[in-house]
Amino acid sequence: MTSALGSAPAGPATRRPGGSGPGPHGRPRRRRGRPGRWSGWLWVLPALLMYGIFVLRPLLLTAQYSLYHWNGIGASRWAGLDNYVTVFTDRDLLKIISNAFVLILFFSFIPVVLGLLVASVVRRITAGPLGTTVRTVLFLPQVIPLVAAGIAWSWMFSTDGLVNQALRAVGLGGTTRAWLGDFDTALPSVGVIGAWVSLGLCTILLVTGMSKIDPALYEAARIDGAGPVREFLAVTLPSLRQEIGVCLTVTIIAALASFDIVYISTSGGPGLQTTVPGLEIYRLAFSQRQVGLASALAVVLMALVLLCVLPIQRLTREEKA
Repeated sequence: MTSALGSAPAGPATRRPGGSGPGPHGRPRRRRGRPGRWSGWLWVLPALLMYGIFVLRPLLLTAQYSLYHWNGIGASRWAGLDNYVTVFTDRDLLKIISNAFVLILFFSFIPVVLGLLVASVVRRITAGPLGTTVRTVLFLPQVIPLVAAGIAWSWMFSTDGLVNQALRAVGLGGTTRAWLGDFDTALPSVGVIGAWVSLGLCTILLVTGMSKIDPALYEAARIDGAGPVREFLAVTLPSLRQEIGVCLTVTIIAALASFDIVYISTSGGPGLQTTVPGLEIYRLAFSQRQVGLASALAVVLMALVLLCVLPIQRLTREEKA
């Protein structure tokens, strides 16, 4: 009887619902219905395909075209790095690139500084209908199309526009001029338009960041005898490093890649005073049929954007850690 019992085959192992019990060789079976290792990629595959077709492929083609002399229609001719040498040695192109860096001051740093001051005031009236109205008015430039903003500011900066009328009204008629047509004031005037557009976005982001600051920090600063300025420097400013980083990143990219405001308000004039890389790339490619040179300038512009933005992201990441 003992031998009979010993030689009897073992009964089936107890299985959990879903078939996750041990296999015939003692190895655990894969639970039925569990997605495979690569199933997650199926969900992001359409987005990856769109990104590859409409972003990565044009970037690679632009880099390829920058190595050729090509008019966009006929046969291309190998140029090597000649187009890049032209970008860094041509006096007009260097001035165009420098115009973009001047716009960073107006598009980025001025809106961030003014946004900090305005956000500090808005934070105190953020409750109630008045705070909602203020935030709506400040964010309005982000809703208005940039083409419409460029047209409106062109009218205001014209010879008989609102700006000159206001100057005449306060007795400063001698300073009136065609602000967008003067060689000395054209670029700063375009910068003022960009600053007006960026101010609302920066202010709203900073107000949102201020609302997340622990009120206990302000109470502790007041107990230590800190005034409004010291409170701003010791509590508000360090707590907004992330938001300031976002504002600088967005506005610097907008300054370096600006096109529509410049095209509508001045078309790059007078001369090259307000011509920016984005506008010059358009002219080189579609008006002068120098696709290779336009592509080289586009690659250089992309590199400049990365050189300006990556350090900001790096500092933000280190501070967050």
